[in-house]
Amino acid sequence: MIVTLVVICEVGFWVLLAAGLALRYLAKMPRLGAAVLLCEPLLEVVLLVVTAIDLKNGAAPDWKHGLAAVYIGFTVALGHHTIKWVDARVAHRFAGGPPPVKPPKYGTARMVHEWRTAIRWIVAAVVAIGLLQAAIWYVGGDGDVGSLRMWQQKMLFAIGINVIIAGSYTLFPKKAPVAERERVRVER
Repeated sequence: MIVTLVVICEVGFWVLLAAGLALRYLAKMPRLGAAVLLCEPLLEVVLLVVTAIDLKNGAAPDWKHGLAAVYIGFTVALGHHTIKWVDARVAHRFAGGPPPVKPPKYGTARMVHEWRTAIRWIVAAVVAIGLLQAAIWYVGGDGDVGSLRMWQQKMLFAIGINVIIAGSYTLFPKKAPVAERERVRVER
């Protein structure tokens, strides 16, 4: 049941996003579109409540409960950014908005971009770890919480990967090709 609900929440996220943006840009109803987009967090609340009820009713904590916590963590930390990213592209395509800003390719600007991305993923992992820990405490010492601890380890691994990627852009910044550096130097 929990896995089905996670899938329903993911599909619901994209359906609400499409509906909200369609109302905003195609139907020219920006307030109603914004209201639909504001319903997105309700999906995570439903998933959290159902997962807690499932555990309260005696379900053995397993990978499905961990998946629910991870999904909620990632949606909390990355959902808003995803909505903004899609919104910019839909506004450009259907409402004459400016072209979406592309991420920087080189130097310090790229490093800052990578750290911002890493921080979003780290926040997602930390939220998931917190929810998993809350589930572990909720179940108590009587239940087998090994699968929840396994998810916590995976989230620590995700944090490490993101730090390594962002750190690599700090230690080894990507440089513009020589021709582009010359063009920028001449323009100044």
